[in-house]
Amino acid sequence: MRNLLFIILFFITACSPNKVSKNHGFISLENKLKNITINKSNKNDIIENIGHPSFVSEFNTNKWFYIERKKTNQSLLKFGLKKISKNNILVIEFNKKGLVENKKLFKMNDMNELKYVKKITNKEFEQDNTIYNIFSSLREKVNAPARNRKNKD
Repeated sequence: MRNLLFIILFFITACSPNKVSKNHGFISLENKLKNITINKSNKNDIIENIGHPSFVSEFNTNKWFYIERKKTNQSLLKFGLKKISKNNILVIEFNKKGLVENKKLFKMNDMNELKYVKKITNKEFEQDNTIYNIFSSLREKVNAPARNRKNKD
């Protein structure tokens, strides 16, 4: 009994009271955004200050995206469930000369929750119509000789 109590006490004291956070992407985009000036900073300045973008738009190669996400453990009682505490997306647009034309930071509060429509689309054709019957009988006739050949072999 003492050994069990000792093991439980050991695991409880080994747990850290601090919440564990995992960062994904870039760290502190808000601070790095302050160093970007419109019509003065160019692509090389952005790469030097922030780094290469998370991704570049496929439709417009002058639009760069930087992503920052931070997940934090909620509590010991929730058994490691993580909550997104920070979710920022920085969008930088360049003009034809490579200078920053526009910059915008989207935070977690700026993002909308999408609602999906659960409507089911009904098919317009029926399997009991004449055209379906004609084609299905033709299909049976075409496949019939193949069935007969397989049985003879």
